[in-house]
Amino acid sequence: MNKDITINQGALMLGIGIIDLPANCVVVISEGMAKVRELPEHGEYRIVTHQGKVRRMRREEGEEF
Repeated sequence: MNKDITINQGALMLGIGIIDLPANCVVVISEGMAKVRELPEHGEYRIVTHQGKVRRMRREEGEEF
């Protein structure tokens, strides 16, 4: 699940309905935007920043052997 959410700047609130979210996810907030990304079952999710701003989000998956 990839979902972009706009933050209401006037109310300074972020509204996310938890019913719509996957069981394991991450919410990243940067520069007035929020992004919801589902976490992989096996692997890692890297969030790369530069000068205090999110530049890249990378999903790396693996599997048990």
